[in-house]
Amino acid sequence: MTTETRTRTYAYEHLVTFEETNLVGNVYFTHYLRWQGHCRERFLAERAPGVLRALHGDLALVTASCHCAYFTELFALDRVTLRMSLTAADEYRVSMGFDYYRVGGAVPQLVARGGQTVACARRTGDGGVQPVPVPEELRAALAPYGPPGSGT
Repeated sequence: MTTETRTRTYAYEHLVTFEETNLVGNVYFTHYLRWQGHCRERFLAERAPGVLRALHGDLALVTASCHCAYFTELFALDRVTLRMSLTAADEYRVSMGFDYYRVGGAVPQLVARGGQTVACARRTGDGGVQPVPVPEELRAALAPYGPPGSGT
């Protein structure tokens, strides 16, 4: 009997535009971080729409940290798939990992790996924010994308 140890991922596909490249012709590094945001927003729209609606109220998802390591270059018109997974969660924050794959060839090629941590907060009347627990809808939506047995 074998045990499944791979984490399920949420996939977001992006076609690189010329606008996203620099004078050398490769993708400018900050766009990888922007794509993390696109992936996260698509995930919310598809898997946790109530959380997305709550962002128009007093809920805030504050990016506490983000990073990306680059292994090879991407160029205009490359197709890249971001595979997002839950890497950690506590009462107030969730951390997600992002693997970036160039697709379209015989085998997807890992080109970068990144991550971000998002803190949940409520906007206060004085313009500040106050930590709040991760909304249950978001916790439930992310649970299938975490490590086996994590239960978020």
